[in-house]
Amino acid sequence: MSAAAGVVAAAAVAVSLRGARKELGGTPQAGDLGGERIAPLAGLVAAFVFAVQMLNFPVAAGTSGHLLGGALAAILVGPWTGVLCIAVVLLMQGVLFADGGLTALGVNITVMGVVTVVTAHLLFRGLRLVLPRNRGGVTAATFVAALVSVPASAAAFTLVYAVGGTTEVPIGKVLTAMLGVHVLIGVGEAVITMLTVGAVLAVRPDLVYGARGLTAPLKLRVDGELVDAAPAPVAAPAAKSPKKVWIGGVVTALVLAGVVSFYASASPDGLEKVAADQGIDAKAEEYEHATADSPLADYGVRGVDSARLSGGLAGVIGVGATLAVGTGAFWAVRRRRTGDTTGARV
Repeated sequence: MSAAAGVVAAAAVAVSLRGARKELGGTPQAGDLGGERIAPLAGLVAAFVFAVQMLNFPVAAGTSGHLLGGALAAILVGPWTGVLCIAVVLLMQGVLFADGGLTALGVNITVMGVVTVVTAHLLFRGLRLVLPRNRGGVTAATFVAALVSVPASAAAFTLVYAVGGTTEVPIGKVLTAMLGVHVLIGVGEAVITMLTVGAVLAVRPDLVYGARGLTAPLKLRVDGELVDAAPAPVAAPAAKSPKKVWIGGVVTALVLAGVVSFYASASPDGLEKVAADQGIDAKAEEYEHATADSPLADYGVRGVDSARLSGGLAGVIGVGATLAVGTGAFWAVRRRRTGDTTGARV
C-alpha cells in the first residue's frame, strides 16, 4: 500500500510541478497575479501550514484536530502549487522531526495533500459560479470547501485501510467513525482557513489566487435587457510588493509555532482516536523512525531541558526551514518556467 501510494504521490507531485510552472511563472497583467508575487507567498503558505499543524485544537471529549491546509493552499496560491506546499510540509515533518513515517510519505501526501487540494479547489470553483462575485462569496466558498476537504481526506484514508489494513474491523464501521470525528475537525479547518483567507483579502486581494475576477462585470441596459459591458483595456499595473504581507505572515507563523504551540491540545488527533477506539491499531508495532536521531525529533531541541523552550525553538526552526525550502523550490520552478518561456520566443 505504501509503495502504491508512493507512486500516486510521485505522479501527483510531477503533474503539479508542471501546473505550478504556469501558476508561478506568470506576469502581472490584468487577472494574473504574477509569478514574482506567488512564489514568495507559496513558501509562506507552506511555512504557515507547518506552524498551524502544530496547534492541535479540541473537537470532542478526548479528541483533537489540526489544520490539514490543502484548502488554504489551493485558494491562496492555486491547486498545483497547493499540492507542492503540502508535500513540502509533510517532507519537512518526516525528515526533520520524525513526524510521519518516511515509507508512509506517499500515503500522507495523497490523503492529506492531493485529496484535500483537489476536493477544495473543485468545490470552491463550483461555489464561485453560483455565489455573489464579492468578498462575501469568496469567504463563504472558502468555508464550505475547507470543511468538506477534511472528511474527504478521512474517506480517502478509509479506502487506504480497506486495501492495506491488517485488522478485521469492518470498513463501514471505520468510515462512520472517521467521518464523524473529521466533520468536527473540518469545522475548525474551515474557520482557520476562512479567517486566514479573509485577512489576506482585506489587505491584498490581488494575492489570493481564488479571488481572481472578484468584481462583477459592469452591466448595461440595451433594448431593455441587461448585458455585460465590454471590458475596458487595462494596462499592466505597476508591480506592488507583497513584502508587508510576507513579513506579517512570517511573524505570525513564528509566534504560532514558537509560542502558541505550547498550549496545543495533548489529546490524540482524530485518526489516533479512531484507531484506538475501533481497534485499527491492534496489530501496531513499535519501530524506530529513520530520523529518530534527529536533534529535532518529536518537536524538541536535543539538549534543551525546558519543555517550553525546546518546543518553541523546534517550532521556530521548523518554520524557518520550511520557509527556506519551500520558497527556494518555488523560485526554482518559476525560474524554469521563465526560462522555457523566454527560450520559446521568436
